[in-house]
Amino acid sequence: MARLNALNVERAKELIGHYPRPKSATIPLCHLAQEQDGFVTQEAMTHVAELVGCTPAEVYGTASFYEMFKFQSVGKYLVGVCTNISCMILGGDELLEHAEKKLGVRTGSTTSDGLFTLEEMECLAACTEAPCLQVNYRYRERVTHDQFDQLVDELRAGKHTNEIPAHGTVARVRQSIPSDRRASKDVF
Repeated sequence: MARLNALNVERAKELIGHYPRPKSATIPLCHLAQEQDGFVTQEAMTHVAELVGCTPAEVYGTASFYEMFKFQSVGKYLVGVCTNISCMILGGDELLEHAEKKLGVRTGSTTSDGLFTLEEMECLAACTEAPCLQVNYRYRERVTHDQFDQLVDELRAGKHTNEIPAHGTVARVRQSIPSDRRASKDVF
């Protein structure tokens, strides 16, 4: 894998310009790296560290705090099933077990075709809509086993691409802040 490519270096410089201190852009730059390669590579962490003026260990320390950043390759679709208390009571554990059978992999693994990685999630903050899951951080709520099967079949068939982009894609529209509206470095 690689450092940020030329286009993403330009995007990184723009992102850094949104903040009063370059190090404040660490999380958005990790998102950029993950969007580029599907996960945050060691080379990208080194590059981000160079861009924001810190060490690769500081970049890793920041990124590893957040569950959304991955440090190894995952499937095109990252399926996270919540098994926290509300989801557990309403069938989250059973849904996760069903997902393992449907996908033919154990939790933490990726299907042989590279399409799906299955994860157990601690809490998705949708307790009133349990059991819930996410596919590439897009919510599905009150999911039944049949609904899960249908979702997987539809994703395999190429449906939902407008709703669920490939893993790593944070947004389809990039924020642009005019220079006169950015945070002043003098304030901080």
